[in-house]
Amino acid sequence: MTGKSTALGVKRRIGRGPTYALGYLLVLGGLGLVGPNGLLAWGEQLNTLDERRGQIALLEAERAELDGLVTALDPNNADPDLVGEIARRDLNVAHPDDYVLMLDD
Repeated sequence: MTGKSTALGVKRRIGRGPTYALGYLLVLGGLGLVGPNGLLAWGEQLNTLDERRGQIALLEAERAELDGLVTALDPNNADPDLVGEIARRDLNVAHPDDYVLMLDD
């Protein structure tokens, strides 16, 4: 029997529980330091957050532009110049008095 002798000569048995608990705490501490959400990954997460904020800003600007187009193309209040421009561009139509310039890509 493994154990520790006391002053009275009686051996006291120490279980494996404290060893497992210490191992568990060491694993948790290691993951807290070098894990995917640990302290060492914090800087990388901040860089990713900054990149995402930049992407959000670009998407919000694009959305504002599209909202302007939607407002200009409202069926009740459509801008005739914009409607004509989009029709010529998307449907490849032109007026008889329009000049078409072919550009090399």
